[in-house]
Amino acid sequence: MAKKTALAEKLEQVRERIAAAATKAKREPGEVTLVAVTKSAAPEQMREILQLGVSDLGESRVQALTQRAGQLNEFVARRAAHGDGAFPDKIRWHMIGHLQRNKIKQVLPIISMIHSIDSLRLAEELDVQAAKASRRLPVMLQVNASEEASKFGVAVGAAVHLAEQIDSMPNLQLVGLMTMGPLDSTEAKTRQVFTRTREIFEEMRWHKIGGSSLRHLSMGMSGDFESAIAEGSTMVRIGSELFGGKADEHAQDDEE
Repeated sequence: MAKKTALAEKLEQVRERIAAAATKAKREPGEVTLVAVTKSAAPEQMREILQLGVSDLGESRVQALTQRAGQLNEFVARRAAHGDGAFPDKIRWHMIGHLQRNKIKQVLPIISMIHSIDSLRLAEELDVQAAKASRRLPVMLQVNASEEASKFGVAVGAAVHLAEQIDSMPNLQLVGLMTMGPLDSTEAKTRQVFTRTREIFEEMRWHKIGGSSLRHLSMGMSGDFESAIAEGSTMVRIGSELFGGKADEHAQDDEE
């Protein structure tokens, strides 16, 4: 029997921890999607994670997203053409970082979902560009639930109103909320941030914002995903626990 690679072992451990956290919260493990954040991944690690069955990949920087998506999509297409069934038919790329309006055209042909809508102006421009591309783009509203000045995201008090505005845009499909736990904080404080985001999500549901499409909470990264799952997260963004490197899935700076 072939020895497991380091990445295969790490992925198995992460999946076991996701399943355990979901079970503890009386949820089904299948309710939680693992988005592998490829920021610190080497090209061979990205190819391997696909082969291991992970087809949701996340990037926070536009330049890295366009480069990596181009290389990986071509690789998968080439393997499929040779009858290699070990890879997914389609990679779902998630834009999880801060997005500038002038970068929208670059990412729109690549992404399956944007987690990081943080202003009305960004949403309006995305709506215009999605219309030109003849697509309805799934998006999430990013909430700065930790109220840290260094974080992107809409203020807690403005979230529901902005969600209503996004929901009225014909070419955007509001599917949920995204937040980030505080950096270097206690588990209790982190849990409060996730709780607050879930409460906003439930308020939006009560107002019927997003309709049946509103079903995702993108919460939890390498250092805090178990707390996020306990509070209802449906998508966890894991990078360093899989690929090594610093636990900086937090980094959202889009390069100028």
